[in-house]
Amino acid sequence: MDIAKDPINVLQITDTHLYAVHSGTLLKINTHGSLSAVLDKVSSNEGQIDLILATGDIAQDASPSSYQHFMKYMERFDAPVRWVPGNHDSGDVMQEVAGELGLSNKVELIGNWQFIMLDSSRINHVDGYLSAEELRVLETALKEAEADPRIEHSLVTLHHNPVPGSSAWMRDIGLRNDREFLALLRRSPTLRCVVYGHIHQALDFKLAGIRFFCTPSTCIQFKPEVIDFALDSVNPGYRRLKLFADGSIESEVIRIDGSQFRPDFASAGY
Repeated sequence: MDIAKDPINVLQITDTHLYAVHSGTLLKINTHGSLSAVLDKVSSNEGQIDLILATGDIAQDASPSSYQHFMKYMERFDAPVRWVPGNHDSGDVMQEVAGELGLSNKVELIGNWQFIMLDSSRINHVDGYLSAEELRVLETALKEAEADPRIEHSLVTLHHNPVPGSSAWMRDIGLRNDREFLALLRRSPTLRCVVYGHIHQALDFKLAGIRFFCTPSTCIQFKPEVIDFALDSVNPGYRRLKLFADGSIESEVIRIDGSQFRPDFASAGY
């Protein structure tokens, strides 16, 4: 790759909520079917893919089979895949299933960009927390980036939202130690963006000079700016990121067409 001429092409796939059985549904959405539709859209839309980031809630039932299914889906793309656990996942099962394939790697270098993958999940908790070990991974990687002439830019990915969601009911489901996390990011001269999922909607904003991206789920979508839990009528999708050698970023959310996936809008939660 000549990064001086060609950007790094990254895809974010998030909140797939797969089950061990292909018939499994989440609020009336067949999650295998919706993921397949999103991946069909990827195949028709995307050319070269350099990295796929799967940002948590890969499974709804945390079963080995659900992760094996996800890995099988990813085989259609000639690109490395890296995943992080979400609140519905089991990080231990993910690592066991991935084996030596590197899906759970913490740090990757592509061109002059460093990718840092963090586990914000907590067993039996919906909200997130970065353990002391995960914060050390982040701090070490960011410090090493400063000393490594190959690295000019860093991207951090995790599952939980590190800034509050736009809906009142989301107040207590985000990253608990967000201030500690953001303080580490602000001290890094290479940090360019944070990529996350969890709240099932598209966001693209800047905070303290850092760009933040949240991406729609491949199944159900959460309605923004409401008080109580509500589902949105927009379609599932994925995010495309183009990372340039000068640190600039182009990003777009791509959604599937049509209306074949209609969730249970009367649901008060899941």
